[in-house]
Order: sequence, then structure tokens, then C-alpha cells
Amino acid sequence: MVEPAKTILVVDDDPEIVGMVSLRLTRRGYRVITASDGIEALEMARRERPALILLDVMMPGRNGWEVARALRHDPVTDKMRIVMLTAIGETVNEITSPLYGADAFIDKPFDFAVLEKTIAKLLE
Repeated sequence: MVEPAKTILVVDDDPEIVGMVSLRLTRRGYRVITASDGIEALEMARRERPALILLDVMMPGRNGWEVARALRHDPVTDKMRIVMLTAIGETVNEITSPLYGADAFIDKPFDFAVLEKTIAKLLE
């Protein structure tokens, strides 16, 4: 019996990043869904129940930190793995991401090998 593909929600207001990341992860066998702002991300997470969320910080609607906090306070979404994927700067990312409940963070620009390794580790 083949195990169903794990779902990853990619959240970013930059369509180029969403496209590149989605294509790469789809080729790796993941089911990818997307959102372009924080409000849509929360709706998608609650409806689709992804195993992992790649979450940008600076977005319209609700920022990534607000989304992460909301996900962690909702029993429907509190176990989802969260990776902050952002260009706010490594030091700020390192300090703030854990405070809001992120499991990991990756700074933009990022290396796809690092992204894939982080995802694989969190989904083990």
C-alpha cells in the first residue's frame, strides 16, 4: 500500500517564491497547497490540515508571527510543523521564530537542499 503524500502549505506573498518552492516540493513527492497572506493561510491550515507549513513573516493581512501564534493556540492546528521562511534577517529570525511557536527557520535567500533537509527532518 502506498502512503499518501504529505501536504505542505506554502505561504508567501511573493508569487515567484511560491512557484519555485511549490514546484520543487511537488517534484519531491509532496502535495503542495498555497496561500498568499496570513488570513488565507489560517483558513487553508484549518481546512486542509497540512503536515507542515512554510511561512513567510512579512505579509499582508496577518504577518507570519501572528499566524504561527494563532496556529499554536488552535487545537485543530497546534501540532502542525511550522518553518519560518523569511528575509527579516538571521538574528531576528533566530530570536523571534521560537517565541511564536515555529519549529525551525530558514533565511531568504535559501538553499533548496537546506529547505528539503529541514522539511524531511520535521516530518520524520
